[in-house]
Amino acid sequence: MAGHHHLQRFSSPSPSFSAIIHVIGLLSFSGNFAYLQLYPNDLHKGFGGDFQFLTIIGLALATMTFASGLLADLTRNRRLFDLKNVLSVCSAPLEVLVSILYWGLCAIDKHLVVPPEIELPFIPDFGFHAMPAIMLTLDLMLLSPPWTIKAYGAMSISMVLAFLYWGWVEYCFSINGWYPYPIFDILQTWQRVLLFTVSAVLMTGSTMLLKWLYGKINGIDQFRKEAFNPIKVD
Repeated sequence: MAGHHHLQRFSSPSPSFSAIIHVIGLLSFSGNFAYLQLYPNDLHKGFGGDFQFLTIIGLALATMTFASGLLADLTRNRRLFDLKNVLSVCSAPLEVLVSILYWGLCAIDKHLVVPPEIELPFIPDFGFHAMPAIMLTLDLMLLSPPWTIKAYGAMSISMVLAFLYWGWVEYCFSINGWYPYPIFDILQTWQRVLLFTVSAVLMTGSTMLLKWLYGKINGIDQFRKEAFNPIKVD
């Protein structure tokens, strides 16, 4: 197969540059998971384990995205490549959201998202909360065909993911008696609804921003117009 969509910057799937990007991403992501095993803490030992945390859910989704991409690179399998691109529609905006929320809240007060006793050194902190967004954005910009998702579709996905996660967090809390992030202890129920609604809007905005950036880098005026006119669906 040719492995190069006519609007795509570089050939992918491909055992050369595309495979190198996917290997780098997977090494970074696997290093994050290894860190969790080397430095466990009590918050990760309750029901739900590491997957109480949106950061780890996003990291797992990023890993599946890049694993599909690497397998497609090595086998030139179109279905695996298509699977990578479908997963990317969720994982890339989600990781951008994780980065925005984490670094934004840290700028206000780091203890809103990280208890004082488990603060991370900078390198693993950057690995968990920035590298997935960077690598997924590189994959989208350079190695993926253009997204066809519109703003209303992005909002639907974002709202479903946001409130599924909220339900999961509350279920884990009902068993463990603690929340994975300190901010949830501070907020009342209506404030949590507002937080997750705002998060869904931010994730939708991340999707449109990534689509605009794709159009900017790859010279697709239609994508830039769609990002600036999200209500227009034609």
